[in-house]
Amino acid sequence: MNILILNGPNLNLLGVREPSVYGKSSLDDLIMDLENRAQALGVEITHFQSNSEGALIDQIHKAREEFHGIIFNPGAFSHYSYALRDAISAVELPVIEVHISNINARESFRNLSVIAPVCLGQICGLGLEGYGLALEYLVKYLSGSTAK
Repeated sequence: MNILILNGPNLNLLGVREPSVYGKSSLDDLIMDLENRAQALGVEITHFQSNSEGALIDQIHKAREEFHGIIFNPGAFSHYSYALRDAISAVELPVIEVHISNINARESFRNLSVIAPVCLGQICGLGLEGYGLALEYLVKYLSGSTAK
């Protein structure tokens, strides 16, 4: 089983950008942790990060040929990118949207995700642990161990 970990804009600055909101761990730290979790679960992950909406869309399109599901932190694109929403809908893969902070407890413009309605689920506000929980759930879901 292959899972794509997709990170959007500014997530390359984890550990540097607003550590009081996003924590002190780097993106490399996150990916290392997810690789260890994936190995324990017997799955493979591939990571891609971009600050470009088009590059993220291209990765989502490619994912339908290579991956069984996607864990996606679209960052600020969550709130207005109908193009990303349409790409997710088009590939018909299970996608779990992840946010490090609780987008519902922040500025009002962050409260809406246009991506969430086409995702299997959304995890927010649990820090980097949200990625690990998303990975565990997605593996169970793809194995048929959870309700659909």
